[in-house]
Formats: sequence, structure tokens, C-alpha cells
Amino acid sequence: MDQLKIAIFGSSGAIGSALCRKYIQQENVEKVFCFSRQITEVKHEKAHCFILDYLDEENLSTISSEINFSFDIILISIGALLNPEKSIKDLNVEKFNNMISANTLPTLLIGKYFLPKLNKNRISKFASLSARVGSISDNFLGGWYSYRASKSALNMIIKNFSIEINRTNKNSIIFGLHPGTVTSKLSDPFKNKNKNYFSPETSADYLYNVIETKTKNDSGKIFDWNNQEILP
Repeated sequence: MDQLKIAIFGSSGAIGSALCRKYIQQENVEKVFCFSRQITEVKHEKAHCFILDYLDEENLSTISSEINFSFDIILISIGALLNPEKSIKDLNVEKFNNMISANTLPTLLIGKYFLPKLNKNRISKFASLSARVGSISDNFLGGWYSYRASKSALNMIIKNFSIEINRTNKNSIIFGLHPGTVTSKLSDPFKNKNKNYFSPETSADYLYNVIETKTKNDSGKIFDWNNQEILP
């Protein structure tokens, strides 16, 4: 059985830490590298934790250059949702830039320095958490301008990655994941008592199963927690 090396960015967050614990439990996983801007509260002999600023290219470059092995799976569980706009009247440049910095740029920069670290000798996977509201065709309510735009931009980056990396790594699969609505700091301010929420552990279980099923035909696409494709 091949022993896998996993990298998880955003490992101190609700979903990220749940994913870390999920992969640590797998017998075919050798090591889980946990990257976060804060200390990751995951204690296990398989876990190797690092503090990393996702927007600091020098920091990203230094850490990636020190890694002399390949990853089989790279997961990005990073994002924020702050005061979503109900109307265009609520939009301002600072809020828009904050959402791009939180939801779009981390995957872009992590991909720049870590996509070359994907295993080229066997199937390897790179996935970033997106959101259904990033889909243009699925937008029937409007609003949430900056958050929607930041996730739509993320989806385009994922598509671009899948095209470019395929030229140098035929074994790579690049895709996005919608984790469902999860109980976390991100969702707490917007909770609806009439809506069901996943625990981080339940979401991680679903995402793990989705990741396991992905093939080359899925590269560049976005999938929800139930393994249904979300159209652009």
C-alpha cells in the first residue's frame, strides 16, 4: 500500500483541523503537514505543523524550497465571510479587497509555490474549498457581491491551474470543493434556525469521500459535499 503525504493549509480552522484529523486516521497516510497562520491544535506523530502567512511570498517560497519530497494530496481550507452586502449600496473597496485577500489570493499563491510539489509519479490531487455562491449560473438571489466575486475568481484560478499543470504533471487532478454549510466562526453570524448545519467532522467525512473519487476527468471542476458538480 502506497504511503501518502498530505498537506493541509488552513489547518487551525474548523474544517481544516477536522480534515487533518481525518487524514491522520487513515492507515495509508504516512504524514500530514499542517500549515496555518496560527498554532494547529492537532497532536499526533503523523502531524507536522508549521505557521505560515499565505500572503507572504517570501515565507511561501522559503518553506516550499525546504521541502525535498512530493505531496500526494494538497488541500486548502482557507476563507472568510465578513458583513456580506445585501445591496450594492453596502459595497466598498476595502471590503471587496478583504474578501479577495481572504478567499482568492491564498490559493493563487499557495499554488504558485506548492503545485510543483505534487507527486508526478502517481495520481496526485490539489483541492481548494470554494462555495456554491461562487457559481454565476446558480445565482438567483444576488447580493453578497464581494464574497461571491472572490469565490468566482477562485474557481477561475482552479480551472487555470488544471490547464497549466497538466502540461508538466499528467498525474495531477485540480478541483474545488464546496463543504456545505458548516458550524464554524465563519457561519456563526449568519445562522438560520430553519437550516441544517454540518459539524466540521461531518463535512470533513463528506469531503474526504469526494476527494477519494476524483479522476482526471474531474480536473478543473467544482464539487459539493455530496459529490455533485457545481456548474460555473
